[in-house]
Amino acid sequence: MATVKKEVLTRAHPDQVWDAIRDVGALHTRLVPGFVTHTELEPGGRIVTFADGSTVREPIVTLDDEARRLVWTVEGGSTTHYNGAVEVHAQAGGTRVVWQSDFLPDEVRLDIDRAMDAGARAMRVALERLVDEA
Repeated sequence: MATVKKEVLTRAHPDQVWDAIRDVGALHTRLVPGFVTHTELEPGGRIVTFADGSTVREPIVTLDDEARRLVWTVEGGSTTHYNGAVEVHAQAGGTRVVWQSDFLPDEVRLDIDRAMDAGARAMRVALERLVDEA
């Protein structure tokens, strides 16, 4: 099983960051605008449309406010198995977001890595806006 991990550093306060992440229906407006163009909530999950037009269903596995951790899976797309997790960690001067994906088949690693790079860039921009708006 392949794994891709990204870290996003931001000056935004951990509470602000977690609030944006835990708003699972607002990926396209609050967390990764441009990378995700539409998010639709459904019982137990969300339907996510990406900038390239692809759409997947993402059942939410865990939303843990105490640990500031969100876990989801993906149905559809290029993977036969996908487990994603994002965690929010306070650090001096802001927040470190850790986003990790475990998936099969291994052969899609480069595609997932590129997609997560784009998602991390969009996340960094959106989270920095929280600082500017405060």
